[in-house]
Amino acid sequence: MKPRDIILSQINHQETDLIPYTLPIDNGLGEKLDAHYGNAQWRDRLKPFMQNVNVVDTMKGMWDNCESNLNRDLYGTLWRTDLRPLHMEEPALKEPTFEGYDWPEPSKFIADKEGVAAQRTICDENKDDKFIITSLGWGLFESSWGMRGFENVLMDVAAEPEFFEELLDRLTEQILAYIEFTCKSLPDIDAIFFGDDWADQRGVIIGPERWRQLFKPRYARIYEAARAHGKIVMSHCCGSTVDILDDMIEIGLDVYESVQPEARDMNPYELKKRWGDQITFWGCLGSQSTIPRGTPAEIHAEVSKLRHEMGKGGGYILAPAKPLPTETPLENAVAIVEAFTSDE
Repeated sequence: MKPRDIILSQINHQETDLIPYTLPIDNGLGEKLDAHYGNAQWRDRLKPFMQNVNVVDTMKGMWDNCESNLNRDLYGTLWRTDLRPLHMEEPALKEPTFEGYDWPEPSKFIADKEGVAAQRTICDENKDDKFIITSLGWGLFESSWGMRGFENVLMDVAAEPEFFEELLDRLTEQILAYIEFTCKSLPDIDAIFFGDDWADQRGVIIGPERWRQLFKPRYARIYEAARAHGKIVMSHCCGSTVDILDDMIEIGLDVYESVQPEARDMNPYELKKRWGDQITFWGCLGSQSTIPRGTPAEIHAEVSKLRHEMGKGGGYILAPAKPLPTETPLENAVAIVEAFTSDE
């Protein structure tokens, strides 16, 4: 089976002999692994199951000036880009009003003809072998606080509901425009990968009931638009989403990525028991526990367990819950590379 076929089988809840995986690694850690192995040939052992192509960039402007650590995105928010994570210096909307604000058109965030042609070439070269996904950047919640500031958005949810819903509606229309442009520009993509961090370690940040009121109906429209083009719907969310996982499945989510086992009630094996026949889980290897604090032997054992238990009946893509950071202990990073590339 080709990599694309293996992933499609898993998403269709069919078991495969090989469990597909992704292994994102920060550049700094990659350089350490190069030194450990004596060259970069270890990278060739990583099987590329997926191919990313993108013709939408919702973060345009954020890194335009390489000589400065201060950059303003196209919405008007000023970011400090030399910190990790990014630090907001000044929100685009300082007050909960659109008065005097020039809303950016979706066309400002999409690729030009040359950019589209380049991404289409990548699709043509990989469509028969790899599973092709595209990302549309920040989602509704992240984009809303990216315009207003995190604390302001939390207050808007409670104190300025009409303004906040209008903000979400405007952002929804932009995402729908991105879907339409992407699917027409890159008709051979298999899936659209959305991302929106609705949750922290404890649960949904604004609470499940407000999430259902504010985000669920809008994401139902977004997912339906992707499905109308025949695309698989994938989405990232950190933290504990157990309280809304039924809702996410109900509105059409096919693949849920991250699955942080350290968050409340997010034990992947329990999630598999409850929802394993309804959704595909992508991730599950603990980025706050097993990866930084486990021994190499414990890492090998956990990867083996994830493959065997999460892969039963299909519906699983192996991955760390978060990309491996530069600070990952080298012996653990080596253990992960070896475990992921084993023939098990």
